[in-house]
Amino acid sequence: MQPRVVALGGGHGLAATLGALRRITSDITAIVTVADNGGSSGRLRDELPILPPGDLRMALAALCADDDWGKSWAEIMQYRFTSGQWLEGHPVGNLLLAALWDRDEDPVTGLDRVASLLKVVGRVLPMASAPLDIEGTFISSLGRVVVRGQEQVATAKGKLESLKILPSDVTARPEAIQAIAEAEWITMGPGSWFSSVLPHLLVSEQRYALTQSKAKRIVLLNLDAHPNSSGDEFAGHDPEEHLNLIHHYAPEMFCDYVIADTGVVRNRASLSEKVADMGGKLIVADLSKAPGSIQHDGEKLVSVFGHIFGNTLIG
Repeated sequence: MQPRVVALGGGHGLAATLGALRRITSDITAIVTVADNGGSSGRLRDELPILPPGDLRMALAALCADDDWGKSWAEIMQYRFTSGQWLEGHPVGNLLLAALWDRDEDPVTGLDRVASLLKVVGRVLPMASAPLDIEGTFISSLGRVVVRGQEQVATAKGKLESLKILPSDVTARPEAIQAIAEAEWITMGPGSWFSSVLPHLLVSEQRYALTQSKAKRIVLLNLDAHPNSSGDEFAGHDPEEHLNLIHHYAPEMFCDYVIADTGVVRNRASLSEKVADMGGKLIVADLSKAPGSIQHDGEKLVSVFGHIFGNTLIG
């Protein structure tokens, strides 16, 4: 039996996780944040009443079929126009999803249609039924600063005081809630902690589903998990702080495994203690593509996931 996995996140971090998981199982559901307000997604949101397509597009491309058909369509989905005019920077996949949704097609129906075209392994779902904004309050040398927008929150400096989504009463997708209820494994991360990971805990219905799920939970920490030395830290970059924030926004949720890169762990005893407090086990491994890289290596993730899931054959 293949493990039934739900992967939570957004952007390149979720795409890396999905790329590794698909090597182990075809029973994957990606649940993707819908608060992107930058680049092509932000421009399309300004013009059309649709979900931001960018993170959803990347998840679809990560799960495309591993044959010539799937690979070629994934490349087309990711292709960005270089017109120097209105189309500049728009990926084909964003425009395809926007067209389907603008035709009054249900967002999940549109995603499923594109998934069928790409012969996607698994399924890609949005975190919520409507586009969201993220608002964070930070304490820095400038005092208390409130920033709104996924892009702005992801790059804000200072100590996070509070994080919320707007509107706060957004409805979760029933397909996502069902996938969580039926999952055997749930992964969170890596990715921008404030804009791609924690928002999954701010949709009340989804947070409740996550805390009630019988699935085992895996948290993947980022590779850039330490503050810089500028004195005005990016908040939440300490690995223990990553876990503290999960506990703060979902105190009822435990984890079974926390995966950290060797370069992230400065105090293994302290991090292991924090993981144990959340009911889990710390796994430390070399996960980066190269020394100093902030990108996870796909093959190394496959190895770690395979070990956790108990697989002996990866292919």
